[in-house]
Amino acid sequence: MPTAPSSEPGLRDAALDALCLPDPQAKVQAAHALWQRLVALGDEDARERALVPAPSIPVSEGRVLPGRPPRPVLVPPMAVPQRSPFTSEGLAALLHAVCHIEFNAIDLALDAVWRFAGMPAGFYRDWLRVADEEATHFGLLREHLQSLGHDYGDFPAHNGLWEMCVKTQHDITARMALVPRTLEARGLDATPLIQARLRKVGTPAALRAVDILDIILRDEVGHVAIGNRWYAWLCERQGLEPVSHYRHLARLHAAPRLRPPFNDEARRAAGFSQAELDDLLSA
Repeated sequence: MPTAPSSEPGLRDAALDALCLPDPQAKVQAAHALWQRLVALGDEDARERALVPAPSIPVSEGRVLPGRPPRPVLVPPMAVPQRSPFTSEGLAALLHAVCHIEFNAIDLALDAVWRFAGMPAGFYRDWLRVADEEATHFGLLREHLQSLGHDYGDFPAHNGLWEMCVKTQHDITARMALVPRTLEARGLDATPLIQARLRKVGTPAALRAVDILDIILRDEVGHVAIGNRWYAWLCERQGLEPVSHYRHLARLHAAPRLRPPFNDEARRAAGFSQAELDDLLSA
């Protein structure tokens, strides 16, 4: 007897649904559920069938990309106040800033899953896993922020990550070049510096934040590696030289200039070549 077709949306359609959710907790739960749905399919053939063929998905009128809660208030990057983590309010503001990055990172991964049609199944599988892990990071940071008497949305934040998403929405090669392996890779450089400051603060709350950042840094190496791998794959498919094409894309889309110090160890682990590391220093 044939099996009745499932009424559940496909995984890529469901990623778009999750992206449109404005409530942070609902988005976190949806990201986890997407990955669990894929894992529950069992063998690799079943997972591949669930992800390809992957046609373009229309966005119905009235849907907002991405879904956002009413807070935090989004302001220009230079308007986000700088506070010392040596005060309780400043520590909470720092945690909130990282929490906001992780919330955006859920959206970035979900957007990669639904937006770009015709990629191999492994591409969608990779970004579903990233969305799941970014949701875990957001949950850890939000829980810690709540333990300090605050919550996500209590401090202003900026929209820089999503703005680059919009700039690269029609070019998957630019997206891989300028989001995971540029903006997210900056976290590989910044995280050890933040951790060093938090160790100087030395309070239990600050040291708990250091532990959470250890988890995030470990996972982010893998996320940047995914961006590097698919950028290299796309360049090879199109006959592009990766280093020179990256420079072109960075100029075209006004990507932020990356400044040292660079975390060479983490960047190498994430798949950056020596030529790319040398190019960073010469920029």
